[in-house]
Amino acid sequence: MAILRLNKVSKHFEVRPGLVDKYVKKQPVRFIKAVESVNFSLEENEVLGIAGESGCGKSTTCMMIAGLLPPSSGEILYNQKKITQLMAEESRWYRSQVQMIFQDPYESLNPRFNVFDTVAEGPRALKLFPETEIADRTEDMLKSVGLSPDKYANRYPHEMSGGERQRVGIASALVMEPRMVLADEPLSMLDVSIRAGILDLMNELAVQRNFSCVYVSHDLSILGHVADRLMIMYLGQAMEIGPTWDVIENPKHPYTKALINAVPVPDPRVRRPIPNIKGDISRPIDPPPGCRFQARCPHADQSCQENFITLQTDCDGQHHAACHRLDEFEV
Repeated sequence: MAILRLNKVSKHFEVRPGLVDKYVKKQPVRFIKAVESVNFSLEENEVLGIAGESGCGKSTTCMMIAGLLPPSSGEILYNQKKITQLMAEESRWYRSQVQMIFQDPYESLNPRFNVFDTVAEGPRALKLFPETEIADRTEDMLKSVGLSPDKYANRYPHEMSGGERQRVGIASALVMEPRMVLADEPLSMLDVSIRAGILDLMNELAVQRNFSCVYVSHDLSILGHVADRLMIMYLGQAMEIGPTWDVIENPKHPYTKALINAVPVPDPRVRRPIPNIKGDISRPIDPPPGCRFQARCPHADQSCQENFITLQTDCDGQHHAACHRLDEFEV
């Protein structure tokens, strides 16, 4: 049974015009459609990767799942319960069950808290354990992420490197013993030299602690290493989803193939076809109806401009793409 399910989830941000635009130019209220009708499920102990260009809605989707942003429409179900309808006590329980690892370790840590207080803050705020047990769990968690409590417990964020700060962020999330972790590009702000260590650490902890994970990244090679399934997003729309290596090796959607062909290959003898992508990325403010990729797609026709296709999928392990012309051409 799926631990998490998103049904036609959308997030629109209202953009109000200024006084001149409103009263002189008579401009109406407009909306940034950051996420539009996204469907997916997450099984127990599964890692779902989400990839796409900057601004495609990956982080917004994670923030809605975490309860940091309310969805404009649709429903998010955790263990068959709508998270927007949880009562106070249930909401506290949900926040202990779902934790987020943010992409910027320089901004996500409170500069006034030392490492020990940072990691212990969550259990203390939600009163999950007695204080003596919180101290023991905090020290054990620091050891699990490779930070000696004797050496790091009293340090502040400015006294640590980026990799050490990200380890503190991981410890802060996992000390709550969550069943689901939302990793929002946890490696993007780190040097290449320490990315492998953090990635191996997260894989090891996922096995040890048996949590499900939504892993957001620009890097398809990272997602190929950690994710069981992969979802591709473009301008708020889910374009494709399926088993990770099936999506990478046999992409169905034109955008997915262009995205994969744009990844450099570290072999001068291997040449990938140049992606046949024209035009600029459409603006998310009041986008035209139909497929979000239509303006740049080499296969688009009139029906693409009229029909918005929602990626209908469940945890059936199958490969799906949001394109009505898949049977007409080979991508």
